[in-house]
Amino acid sequence: MNDTGGKLPAAGVAALIIIGFATPAGAAQCGNNSKGFPAWITQFKKEAARAGISERTLDRAFANVRYATKTISLDRNQRSFKLSFDQFMQKRGANTIISQGKKLKKRNAGMFDAIEKKYGVPAGPLLAIWGMESGFGRFSGNQHTMSAVATLAYDCRRSAFFTEQLYAQLQLIQKGWLSPDFKGAAHGEIGQTQFLPANVVRFGVDGDRNGSIDLASSADALASTANFLRAHGWSRGGGYQPGEGNHRAIQGWNAAGVYQKAIAKIGADIDG
Repeated sequence: MNDTGGKLPAAGVAALIIIGFATPAGAAQCGNNSKGFPAWITQFKKEAARAGISERTLDRAFANVRYATKTISLDRNQRSFKLSFDQFMQKRGANTIISQGKKLKKRNAGMFDAIEKKYGVPAGPLLAIWGMESGFGRFSGNQHTMSAVATLAYDCRRSAFFTEQLYAQLQLIQKGWLSPDFKGAAHGEIGQTQFLPANVVRFGVDGDRNGSIDLASSADALASTANFLRAHGWSRGGGYQPGEGNHRAIQGWNAAGVYQKAIAKIGADIDG
């Protein structure tokens, strides 16, 4: 996260509640191109104000929002998830992730031991996710997050899911925990392991114990990821390969089967 509101006060995270927003009659209508986006924003802002988002927050949050053409293009063409397992591993640089992951595991042994002790998740799958999602923090995205999430909330393909993410994003902005112009990945993911806004709220952890949650921090990002996996069924000491009990937690992280298998394989190779 950037330094203009990217840190989440640890004491306040649990108090932030993601409301289950039902779609009321007369709700903003989704669309499949940019034509209806301005009208959708106008209607959505009215709904969000009724749901408790302040007018100031809405004005700030939507001031620089534009229809995110690149996000829609990427959402429609996630070709890498259609590759064979071997092709996917090669495209994502699995061998490099494994090699660098082993070095990072050794270099940060104390941190990974502490995470495993608390959450039951070993270093391997965490390093696999970290490497796959951001190249171990080297690149976390350059897309305008509000534009990306708002566009996906408007888009009919997964409108309900991303409307929840948009409300979470607005709550983060309203609390002063995230800049309205924060930049992340194309689908609104945040930080070194690419959390969607609602998951920042639900699973964010102050891993470095500095009093705030900042997913640009590797310690916070990795502890948060372990917390996510535990919440999705990870059991201490269990296997995480396909067919084993903890694989379902990896399935909770990403729905693509080829991605799940890659995380399991890379994690096992790192763990040795």
